[in-house]
Amino acid sequence: MQKGFNCSHCQKFVVVDSFIGTHFRNHCPFCLWSSHVDFKKSGDRSSQCHGDMEPIGLTFKQEGYDKYGKKKQGELMLIHHCLYCDELSINRIAGDDSPTIITKVFKDSLNLTRELKDRLKQEKIDLLTKKDKKEIDIQLFGKNKQSTP
Repeated sequence: MQKGFNCSHCQKFVVVDSFIGTHFRNHCPFCLWSSHVDFKKSGDRSSQCHGDMEPIGLTFKQEGYDKYGKKKQGELMLIHHCLYCDELSINRIAGDDSPTIITKVFKDSLNLTRELKDRLKQEKIDLLTKKDKKEIDIQLFGKNKQSTP
């Protein structure tokens, strides 16, 4: 019997295994929606909310600085917004997440409300913009491939 859960948004069955590139699966690879299950840190599963979390944008994990003081480019992360309690969180992208849907989330995020963009800034979450598209494509598709504009 496979371990997993049914997505509360798209209803598809989501397999949970150790080969997806993340230790704790709480979002659907098909629609990228999540459930608000973590409270203080990834995998703690101690949230009392359990609301649906919409994928609203992308950010890069903060990796610090190299020996020359240049900011290191981190991995691509999803930004989720809880529709129940209004919390914002970031989550690792898993190896089986749909690159097409990740690209759609990015495109949709270019039209977020000013209020939501301001909240992200207050919480020190850097929403990716058009200037980040090349790096997003590299992380999703490799150096020589790109998504459609």
